[in-house]
Amino acid sequence: MREPRFDASLRARVARNLARREAAQLAEGGLKRAAVCLILTDDGAGGAALVLTLRAKHLSTHSGQFALPGGRVDAGESAMDAALREAREEIGLELAREAVLGRLDDYPTRSGYLITPIVAWAHGDAPMRANPEEVEVIYRVHLAELSQPGSPEFVAIPESDQPVIRYPLLGTLVHAPTAAVLYQFMEVAVHGRATRVAHLEQPVWAWR
Repeated sequence: MREPRFDASLRARVARNLARREAAQLAEGGLKRAAVCLILTDDGAGGAALVLTLRAKHLSTHSGQFALPGGRVDAGESAMDAALREAREEIGLELAREAVLGRLDDYPTRSGYLITPIVAWAHGDAPMRANPEEVEVIYRVHLAELSQPGSPEFVAIPESDQPVIRYPLLGTLVHAPTAAVLYQFMEVAVHGRATRVAHLEQPVWAWR
């Protein structure tokens, strides 16, 4: 895939692709509500990138894992407001509601959460700083990296009838739920395809 430019044309295409398809909203079924923020921004050289974080190693859950800014949806809070709040708390990024381009399908996790992914646009000069209480490093992942041949990978496991999805990124493997959300973003928001991902598995070590 050619490196997409971070420009008005990309913003319009992503917003249009998200608007033309109704995102799947799943019943909670005992799961806790959560939201993540997929932040489209400049890679520093005019290309388009998504923001990914490395979670702080001292956290009690999912420490040292790659993730999108996100967390629990508080009582009385919408998924959109939660995603924007988490972006502010984790990476110091202030985003107005007008920055939101749309949403992707809800994704149920093996650890008991129902994640709503919110897609937002951040100007290239928007300041970001890692909150050391939650985030160790902030990365900007080029969109082209998410469409490399053979990426993402789908791996069969004996514990499930569905494949585990994982992305070779940043010198390691990024697993679902983050990998599933990234994949659907590329399929739906960038390429305009009607791809669902709720069935895609997480690795067995994440089933808790």
